[in-house]
Amino acid sequence: MSDNILSRPMTIDDDEFQLLRDLVYQRFGIHLSEQKKSLVVGRLQKDLQSKGFKSFGDYYTHLTKNPSPDAFSNLINRISTNYSFFYRENAHFDYFSQTLLPELVARLRKQGSNDVRIWCAGCSTCEEPYTLVMLMLEFFGLDYASWDAGILATDISERVLTVGRHGIYPAERVSQAPKNLQERYFKKHGAELAVVESVKKEVVIRRFNLMNPFPFKRPFQVIFCRNVMIYFDKVTRDSLIRRFHAVLEPGGYLFVGHSETVSRDNGLFAYVQPALYRKI
Repeated sequence: MSDNILSRPMTIDDDEFQLLRDLVYQRFGIHLSEQKKSLVVGRLQKDLQSKGFKSFGDYYTHLTKNPSPDAFSNLINRISTNYSFFYRENAHFDYFSQTLLPELVARLRKQGSNDVRIWCAGCSTCEEPYTLVMLMLEFFGLDYASWDAGILATDISERVLTVGRHGIYPAERVSQAPKNLQERYFKKHGAELAVVESVKKEVVIRRFNLMNPFPFKRPFQVIFCRNVMIYFDKVTRDSLIRRFHAVLEPGGYLFVGHSETVSRDNGLFAYVQPALYRKI
């Protein structure tokens, strides 16, 4: 295919956009508003042209008539927005280390349990789960090995999970983390910084679509799902919050993004502080 054809801009008409937005909503729960039309074109057109699609309608037909995990994985990798950095919304991490962990450990000791169960849902490039492991290593110190305290980190995009598995970040994405964490848990990797292996091995990274049934056999004490539900409509958000409630222990914590809220009218969660709720 000539460079000429590849460089010719593609357009998407209203019907094509509606078909694609409905498909994305059904498969991933993501609500694409009318304002996202140019974003869809910008992120997909080069890939579509390189694969020989003449229009977005052709692409939709391909997705629906020849559905494959790879095709849908490529779609979500391209249209999802993933932005993160270490110690983002730092009040959450302060609460986690100073209040939540001491209270949780005291409760577990009374129960004779050493099982700390934390899920980072929509973990993006894994800055969040790695930060939580660092804070637990700091909190437990030499006693960490006696606790089963790893973290499950999931996201729908294999592209961002690959970055997370490598654990290598530009220095500016690490700069907001406390200095003691930077010095102890990162090492130089050229011009970038790499998370040390002792932290990486404590995070189980998996691709998972939050619209799928939850497969968990045991409940979590803590769920982080921050800056994910902003992409969902109210119906999808409400459903997801009910499902999070179902897989949390009584008194378990749900952290959301600061631009997100959890209704207190349904009797599921009590407000703790901005963007932090506790299962009733």
